[in-house]
Amino acid sequence: MSTAADPSIPAPPPGCPFNAEFLPPNLRKHVDPNAPVPLRMMAAKSLVPLNPADMLGALYMLTFDPDAGVRETAAKTSSGLPERILGSALRDEGVQPPVLGYFLGLLKDKEAYAEMLVLNSETPDDAVASVASTCSPKVAEIISQNQLRLLRNEGIIRGLCANPGVPASLVDSVCDFAVRSGLVLADVPAMQAARVRIYGPQAAAAPPDPGPTAEEVLQELGTEAQAEDAAPMEEGKRMTLAQRIMKMSIAEKIKLGTLGNKEARSALIRDTNKLVCVAVIRSPRITDGEVLACAANRAINEDVLRVIYNNREWTKMQKVKLALVKNPKVPLTVTLKFLNTLRDAELKDLSRDKNVPAAVQSFAKKLHEKKTAPKQAPGGGK
Repeated sequence: MSTAADPSIPAPPPGCPFNAEFLPPNLRKHVDPNAPVPLRMMAAKSLVPLNPADMLGALYMLTFDPDAGVRETAAKTSSGLPERILGSALRDEGVQPPVLGYFLGLLKDKEAYAEMLVLNSETPDDAVASVASTCSPKVAEIISQNQLRLLRNEGIIRGLCANPGVPASLVDSVCDFAVRSGLVLADVPAMQAARVRIYGPQAAAAPPDPGPTAEEVLQELGTEAQAEDAAPMEEGKRMTLAQRIMKMSIAEKIKLGTLGNKEARSALIRDTNKLVCVAVIRSPRITDGEVLACAANRAINEDVLRVIYNNREWTKMQKVKLALVKNPKVPLTVTLKFLNTLRDAELKDLSRDKNVPAAVQSFAKKLHEKKTAPKQAPGGGK
């Protein structure tokens, strides 16, 4: 949604990457830089009734307010929010990434909240990297378990290696994984040691060729080919892209899946490594059409489907829900939850569809009969 298309949505203050469109309409006046200061101050003091996620978004936006008093109040309120608000909001993957990144920087020394934030997949990698060098051993262990983050952002590995509180065994484990995935950080001693452990002493002087890098492939694609609305790639170029991808390390594939265009994502979503597939579906450039195609793909990696059916924004789209219901790889418990939100006509079609799992077909039939059954008059009469 564009703020220009809806004048009721205030433009974010200068420097604020958060858009007010994510806030409920009745709150937008409290964060609008053009609104009276007392209105904005109410939100800065958390005096406006909001759910926890919206409260965090509003406070974050107000830390960019043109009025110094509002900014300072919002920052002070943010750092002193009660557990009943933070405990819910920091786990919520519906909270916008810039907001989560801000609160990680604010609460990094409070271990319980830092844990929630590094576990939240929407927390920006840069924010996690910024705390990796100073966090507690427990938070460091949680960070190390997110392999996709480690390969998407080398700053996280650098931070963990530089953290004096992280056990050597954890650093070794992280570096071994990174080296096996093709990541080369020649200036990090722990990574060099891991390379020697895995490939032998000769690897220190001549590290293995990691293959094409994401940056090289992006340059080869050219500016026009990288555009999301570019014409489909010629067959020859597509074959060349596929061959280049086959020679790439896992780490570089993840970078390409995150930053590349639709052609690159289309090739990488079929990769045999689940981390690569998940990097593609979590790419900030992924389109609704690609999400729908993945939801309907019966050969897609189950981890990709898990990301889709756990995303509230995507599952608001009726076509995506219907595709997930028809996909036999989606767990039945998830399918049944979505069935209850389908229209009568969709349930009727599913009840007759021989290409969906028998349990789904049967439940759809029962649900359709229940919804369309004639209601009895009071007292049991017709």
